[in-house]
Amino acid sequence: MPCWNNDNIYKELMIQVQADLVREKSGVGASVLRKEDDRYMRGQGEFIADIKRPAMQELAFVRSPVAHAFIRGVKKPAGYEDRVFIAADLVGVSPITAISALPGFKRSSQPILATDKICHVGEPIAVCVAQTRAEAEDIAALVELDLEELPAIVDMRAALQPGSLLVHEPWGDNVFLETSVDHGFAAAASGAPIIISKHLRTARQCMSPMEGRGVVAMWEPRLEQLVLHTSTQMPHIVRSGLSECLGLPEDMVRIIAPDVGGGFGYKGILLGEEVCAGYLARHLGHPVRWIEDRREQLTGNANCREHDYELTAYADHDGMLLALDARAIVDAGAYSLYPFSACLEAAQIASILPGPYRMNGYRCITWSAATNKPGILPYRGVARAGVCYAMEVIMDAIAQETGLPPEEVRLRNLVLPSMMPFDNITNKHFDSGDYPEALRRALNAIDMPAWRARQAAATGTVKIGIGLAVFCEQGAHGTSVYAGWGIPMVPGFEQASARLTADGGLELRVGIQSHGQGLETTLAQVAHESLGLPIERIKITHGDTGLTPYSTGTWGSRCMVMAGGAVATACQDLAARIAPIGAHLLQVATDDVTVAHGYVSTGSRHVSIAEVARTWYRRPQDLPDGIAHGGLEVTAGYKAKRDSGTFSYAAHAAVVSVDTETGDIALLDYAICEDGGTLVNPMIVDGQLIGGIAQGIGTALYEAMRFDDNGQPSASTLADYTLPGATEMPRLRIEHMATPSPYTVFGQKGIGEGGAIGPPAAIANAVNDALRPLGVELSALPITPHMVMSALLRARRDTA
Repeated sequence: MPCWNNDNIYKELMIQVQADLVREKSGVGASVLRKEDDRYMRGQGEFIADIKRPAMQELAFVRSPVAHAFIRGVKKPAGYEDRVFIAADLVGVSPITAISALPGFKRSSQPILATDKICHVGEPIAVCVAQTRAEAEDIAALVELDLEELPAIVDMRAALQPGSLLVHEPWGDNVFLETSVDHGFAAAASGAPIIISKHLRTARQCMSPMEGRGVVAMWEPRLEQLVLHTSTQMPHIVRSGLSECLGLPEDMVRIIAPDVGGGFGYKGILLGEEVCAGYLARHLGHPVRWIEDRREQLTGNANCREHDYELTAYADHDGMLLALDARAIVDAGAYSLYPFSACLEAAQIASILPGPYRMNGYRCITWSAATNKPGILPYRGVARAGVCYAMEVIMDAIAQETGLPPEEVRLRNLVLPSMMPFDNITNKHFDSGDYPEALRRALNAIDMPAWRARQAAATGTVKIGIGLAVFCEQGAHGTSVYAGWGIPMVPGFEQASARLTADGGLELRVGIQSHGQGLETTLAQVAHESLGLPIERIKITHGDTGLTPYSTGTWGSRCMVMAGGAVATACQDLAARIAPIGAHLLQVATDDVTVAHGYVSTGSRHVSIAEVARTWYRRPQDLPDGIAHGGLEVTAGYKAKRDSGTFSYAAHAAVVSVDTETGDIALLDYAICEDGGTLVNPMIVDGQLIGGIAQGIGTALYEAMRFDDNGQPSASTLADYTLPGATEMPRLRIEHMATPSPYTVFGQKGIGEGGAIGPPAAIANAVNDALRPLGVELSALPITPHMVMSALLRARRDTA
């Protein structure tokens, strides 16, 4: 007999409640438990490190110990010459190139293994093959490098100065791309009574998914096909890039992404390690595997987020922002990474910096700077966390100059619901929403008057501060946005395939890849909404170029808009094939039936979709000739009615305490009011927000990958690189507004990145609010205790 306790009873009760909920509603809007979690919780997920193949051998890379050097020689250890491969051994392999069609973009070639020059610490120079990873690493330790070390370029501002050392000598400077925009700036700024200037900086970060990157490569001689299992967000894009580097047609390359333990942009890239593994598997005749360890991830692979802003705002005494002038630099590292290129973040800054605020004039110049650091990737939120921080600091500065409350300045400058749809000063098309109401709800959630009263009454060394942030998140970008970039991943019609099985199940195939978003659940909910089949009978296949239709992958908060729309369209097309069969079985005209709730119905009579499937597959003699000759399988494509992207948005309100004796910062309260349009699964949305907020807290208070003057990274383990954990998370209050987008199937908007965008700005403003009476204002992220204490000591010295 089982021993029942309160926990057992609670678990059984929750199972029953969930079963009742599923029976009541499993479609769009239901908080259905994630289907994929069952295998994860039972330890039955399959990640790259779980994959083993007969005769498989392991790879270990010899990586550069210095940031900038000429390679004078690489000596293979005696007796291991056939186990060590350098660039010259990879015959016919081309370097990785990620280009942009934007005028003035300078192209870089990222060698698979370094040839003549090293451009950052951790750059691969050689690869070693052995039966085990430990043996491969032992061989790697025996490889001798003859390097002529050069001075390193590590500061992006210094890199742009005339006469700077060069990362890529043929360029003549260290600029991947310079962009500029000017929308009526001079006229709008002229005569402004308030002029405010700020210099802000955000730290370089390392994206840190729970699972690192990895690849298992094998050559299938029967199929004449290279098969790569790889931890990636975009299998089809990796196939295209890998084919180019290896000189193979794409039909000879198959990419399979198994379960992926987090991505956040870090796995939206073609890796040199993938190219190496593919080449070696084919030429050695046996499978090979590489698993990234945390030291490789931190010291040698892609970074993100390092921005520098010089901002000048022009306002009036009523707190209205009249014009904004900005100069922004993004440290793009040494190479332009495939496929997004080195210019994505900086060029985006120019177009998204104004965010949801109205202004009459705007000017912005941006630079993508090359330095001796790993290249950058678009981390969750891409450039938005930085621009949100910049704009929200400006809003607080206007409040200080005018004597208005910070929330009032924002309410006066935000786009109004009566203006929707709204084209802002950079021609971003806001589809729907009520930004002022989101801010009011966030303020109510934390009880702003009560916290202001506590702040005023606080005595002693612990100070209280309240900070705000309002932003928009453009997601699900379409063809019209990316066509001008000229990068090799312009999204078109997102496709999905839908097939009924002979017993009435539904198989869906999509080209995206789920790495934590719960897409196996939410896409099944969309199909259930369309056809009414039981959610447990809906199977999602994704992440396999051999089985799924083409897609640019999972990035940019696009999946529920684009793949969700494609699944809905495919199910509608499938319903059109189901209807005539069901009508025949009911002996009525096709126009007289509807397909919904798992049945084909007319009046009070119905036949199940499962019976329709059984008839078509197993009893075709019961059907007239020509009916549903295309079968019960369809592939459909989807684009939003307007493909310039959906605009979800949020208001964040943070309350902090700052100990002026130690510099410690504590998050006392945190509220978010988010509008992601129609929420397909509110529970999953909340999970996305909570995870994003944790990452945003890391940006605000903890995470920084610093480099010394020689280009050496300061952290090589998670003991050195601080990530927020459960104990650093505040109490969260989450509200949703759910204003539907007029351009998508169900009104849904992309929402996967928003949680990470607002916290740096809200927390920074809260800290400055706490310290402002002491004459302290901090202007760089992350805000650490050391930074707080240094600023306080300077303020005390100035006062003395």
